[in-house]
Amino acid sequence: MYRSADQAVPADTVDLTTSPTDDLEPARAADLADDVDTVVVHVALRPRRGSARRCLAGLAALAAAHPDVAVAVTGLGKDERTVRVTVGVELGPRAGVARFSPQAQAAYAFVSDLFTTLYDHMPVYCAEPGPAERAAAAGLMASLGVGAETVVPAPRAVPAAEHVLA
Repeated sequence: MYRSADQAVPADTVDLTTSPTDDLEPARAADLADDVDTVVVHVALRPRRGSARRCLAGLAALAAAHPDVAVAVTGLGKDERTVRVTVGVELGPRAGVARFSPQAQAAYAFVSDLFTTLYDHMPVYCAEPGPAERAAAAGLMASLGVGAETVVPAPRAVPAAEHVLA
């Protein structure tokens, strides 16, 4: 849609010809665009309480076998029988995922291996973990001494247009 410069624009309308990052310096705008475009898939593993260590060991071995994939424990929760370990796998930039980039292919191979290797721990795709589960995962990573090295993918910023009011 084209809008000529001489048209009067009411104050309560949204200008679609500019981006919210136009006011930022170019380096910060590029960083912000990269953060927004990154796709992260979350997979929940649900080992029984007695096999949680075995699940984490299997996850660590799988991550070591795929060193080019960004993987982190993003959530940790529990119920009466199982421990819920949420794993965040970064697929890469949205444009690269759409074109099936080498980074996306490596991430998909990791997820495929995750489902086949750790099948006993009932893997399932899930939503982003909540703040309490993220805090528990950060505490676990800090206690294991890998918190400083591992970057936990941040929650996705949901645009106001996606909010649904009931």
